[in-house]
Order: sequence, then C-alpha cells, then structure tokens
Amino acid sequence: MVAVGIVVLPQDRWEVGRAKWLQAEEWGFDHAWTYDHLAWRTLVDQPWFATVPLLAAAAAVTSRIGLGTLVASPNFRQPVPFAKDVLGLDDISGGRFVLGIGAGGEGLDSWVAGDPISRGERTRRFEEFVALLDMLLTTPVTAHQGEFYRADGARMIPGTLARPRTPFVVAANGPRTMALAARYGQGWVTYGQTFLSEGADLTAEQEQWWAALATMQSAVDEAVAAHRPAGSPTLRRYLSLDGAPIFSMQSADLVVEGIERAAALGFTDVIVHWPRDEGVYAGSPTVLEALVDNLPRLQGLAVPPR
Repeated sequence: MVAVGIVVLPQDRWEVGRAKWLQAEEWGFDHAWTYDHLAWRTLVDQPWFATVPLLAAAAAVTSRIGLGTLVASPNFRQPVPFAKDVLGLDDISGGRFVLGIGAGGEGLDSWVAGDPISRGERTRRFEEFVALLDMLLTTPVTAHQGEFYRADGARMIPGTLARPRTPFVVAANGPRTMALAARYGQGWVTYGQTFLSEGADLTAEQEQWWAALATMQSAVDEAVAAHRPAGSPTLRRYLSLDGAPIFSMQSADLVVEGIERAAALGFTDVIVHWPRDEGVYAGSPTVLEALVDNLPRLQGLAVPPR
C-alpha cells in the first residue's frame, strides 16, 4: 500500500506552523517533512527557520505521524554533532523520525558557511557522510579518520529508539548515490529529473519526467541487486511528486493522478507540498482538502513489488 506524506516548509513562526503539523497528523498523512537548508532558492530573503528545533517541536505536539528531513546534506552538516541531533529527534519523537539525506546542491548552503566544494568531492564527501552517520548511530563509541571527517571517541549513548538506528532515506539520481541508498538506506527518494527549457510544453515535459522515473526505478533495482546486504528489508521508494514540471497541487485531479501513477511505477511513498499562497508551490487550500478526502483510497492502492 502507498504511504502519503506532506512537506511543511520552515517559513512560519511556531505559533502559526504548529497548527499545520497537527493538521497533517489529524488528516491522516503517513509522514510530514521539512527542508533542511539555511535558505532556499527564490525564498532566500523570506522567513526561514532552523530544521532541527522545528522538527523537535513538531515531534513534541504529535503522536503518530512520521517526521523527516527532505533532505539533510553535508553542505553545512558535520556528522558527529548532527548524529547527536538525530539521536535527540529520535528520542523526542518516540522513534518516529526519518532521516532524509542527500549530497546537497550548489546553492547558498554550499558556500555560506565556507568554501564551495567541487562536484566530484561532493559525492565522495556524501559517501563518507552516510557511512559515518551509520557508524555513529549504531555504535556507542566511534573512532574514524577519513578524507573529510574525523571522529575521536564520539559517543552516542543511549542509542536510538528506532532499531537498529533511525531509518535513512537516501536521495539519489545517479549510480553512485543509488548504490549508497541500496547499501545504507531503508528508503530511496528522488525528485526525478528536470528537463525544462525556455518555452517548453509543460505537458510534454511532464510525460518525459514520468518516463525518466521508470528508467530510474530500473537503475535502483540494479543497485539493490548489486549492493544491498543479504537479509535486508525491502528498500522503500519515495517520490517527491513536486519535482515534476507541473505542481501537483494545481488541481485535485492532478495530485490524485500523480499518486496513482507513482504507485503503479512501484513507489511505496509519495510526498507532496503544502500549497503556498504565491510563488513556488503556490496552490489552493481546496486542492489540499480534496487530496485529504481521497487519502484513504490512495493509501489503499496496491504497489507492484520490485
């Protein structure tokens, strides 16, 4: 069956944002997420709050819904202190926290706290970041000396409530990061691939996006066969539906169709965005309400095994 999640961007003061996280749980979403950035794209000069305290607050006021980062990256995170944050979020949430992690992009996050890193280094750094986080969260005391990170007697006591550790949902679009997702992840997440060009036919671009997702699923199948440890649980597959050229919350038919198509492609989890009033992810609250009305049926969709 399909799990459906929703992203709440970290833009609201808590006195306003609290109601959204509670509403997401009351409506029956399976998980709720927020971005882990210092600032983001066209919203760089708008309000933008820190991820970890926001998720801690959301964990404290909810009781059932999964909570996660979409996604954290080494652009400004260092594994040892970040593992402590993960440990705390796991504890406050009662084991409901899910760590979405990715290599990070070339935007403000990559240079605001230091020198930018090359693309080749970014992938190597991400590989070490994930492996060290795995070690830290499964070992009471960790020692590590790598190319990018060091840990000298790093302690993670008493360990996470989630076992064997907080689940990792690894963002991946290429073979090296797909291999990383297969080896360390409890889930793989993608936004798909964007093909937009000036004057593009959005409908045609939308279909091209869906076709590329089918190809990516096959590539993940190959990565799982080659790299997933024997006896590991089935890798869950997450789609951020709003990586598509057309924002899903533009109409109720579009978002419902998107979740149905994702399930048919083998995605176990589909994530949408809470519609904003204007700009990026602008949409109508009535479309969100229509999605909520359809949630029970959508969550009952069968997902073909991969």
